[in-house]
Amino acid sequence: MRKFFYSFLFLVIMTIPIFYYYEPIALWTLLLSCPILYIGLRDVLQNTHAIRKNFPIIGNFRYLFEEIRPEINQYFVESNTDGRPFSREQRSIVYQRAKKQIDSIPFGTQQNVYADGYEYLTHSIYPTHVNADTLRVTFGSDLCKQPYSASIFNISAMSYGSLSKSAVLALNGGARDGGFAHNTGEGGLSPYHLEPGGDIIWQIGTGYFGCRAKNGGFDPELFKVNSALPQVKMIELKISQGAKPGHGGILPAAKVTEEISKIRNVPMGKDVLSPPGHSTFHDPDSMMIFIHKLRELSGGKPVGIKLCIGYHQEFEDLISSMLKLKLYPDFIVVDGAEGGTGAAPLEFTNYMGTPGKDALIFVVNKLKEAGLKDQIKVISTGKITTAFDIIRLLCLGADATYAARSMLLSLGCIQALRCNTNQCPTGIATQDKALMKGLHVTSKRVRVKNFHNETVKVVAEMLGAMGLKSHTELNRSHLIKRIHDTDIKSYEDVKAL
Repeated sequence: MRKFFYSFLFLVIMTIPIFYYYEPIALWTLLLSCPILYIGLRDVLQNTHAIRKNFPIIGNFRYLFEEIRPEINQYFVESNTDGRPFSREQRSIVYQRAKKQIDSIPFGTQQNVYADGYEYLTHSIYPTHVNADTLRVTFGSDLCKQPYSASIFNISAMSYGSLSKSAVLALNGGARDGGFAHNTGEGGLSPYHLEPGGDIIWQIGTGYFGCRAKNGGFDPELFKVNSALPQVKMIELKISQGAKPGHGGILPAAKVTEEISKIRNVPMGKDVLSPPGHSTFHDPDSMMIFIHKLRELSGGKPVGIKLCIGYHQEFEDLISSMLKLKLYPDFIVVDGAEGGTGAAPLEFTNYMGTPGKDALIFVVNKLKEAGLKDQIKVISTGKITTAFDIIRLLCLGADATYAARSMLLSLGCIQALRCNTNQCPTGIATQDKALMKGLHVTSKRVRVKNFHNETVKVVAEMLGAMGLKSHTELNRSHLIKRIHDTDIKSYEDVKAL
């Protein structure tokens, strides 16, 4: 679009003498069009809005429509954990914090507090002060030699390839500036994950990208080299993903550039389809042995697994194997069925896997029953946009959280739902160089940092209002749920969710 605009502007300038010589009226018409040309030129030169930069003039209509919407709805935030795209109101809270705008609201509560399912937190008449900088958790069991202190709020798994290099650079830069971690996704370690110097959680999927042998299997020597990089703080073995459990990752052929082909060691011109399961293990015992092998090869860095809960017995079998072998992961990432993705079959997204809250409660309960919760930290996902979303998951037993979509919103994502087409208009989920140029890395990394830091700051304020000194004091008694009109219970007392 910018090339078109520049060509159009050049053509207009060159035709002015012709218009003046043959038809003075046409010159006046042209001069009256100058404001439009000015707007277009301003759009191309600014770095604040990717939509305006990629689509000069016409991109302004989007922001015009935002300005004329009802003001009362602009600040209304509905915290939910279903799988639908974020609402306009949820996007607003992310944008405001990313830009450090006022995010307080007038006219009181915007929720129906008597609706079935409404959740809220207990508070104290003796509030405390909590320092946001202390809201961190240390990962590393007794089997780990290089424990890692992470924020309670981090960037969830999104691969380079699915995301553009500009998006990855901005996300990792924001993580570096804000002191939190960035998960690579299963697409492997790219130069853009490493360049800014942010803390990395390296995810390894069934395709073993980044440690992939020529036959498509696991290459221990390549893994050893990459896991030793100072930016890599933890390793995450992806077993399954909430948005498509039991289904391998998908990278459409349109996004497989020559560079991505080399990074992943896959051919160009074809969809990259990761296998549904791992080839390095086949049962709970071999999984635990492989996890320990990764820990040893990495020099003792924390190694965990990410999974969406399916058959309960299979997870219980993992627990039994941990106890029998005395080998276990340093952390478990619980991904709910409502998890997001750039590409997945509709049926998998809508009907496969256990929802996040139910899965989190189940996993934490089983770890506590086995006496493993002190060794194994739990990371939870769940469509996080607000501090309440984080505290809710911490109350249910999580030690830290991941967010993907809200982090993309802080980059400027407008949920165009073109992630799987290579035509993302904001330059985030595309490999189209013309669209990628619209995403200004330097300013967007600041917004990623702002969103994280402002949200964690509110977490600290809410903990203080609850009379707590640390997030580690949270438990299920602090989270209340309205079951129906005349019945409310804490999650400590809720048996069936």
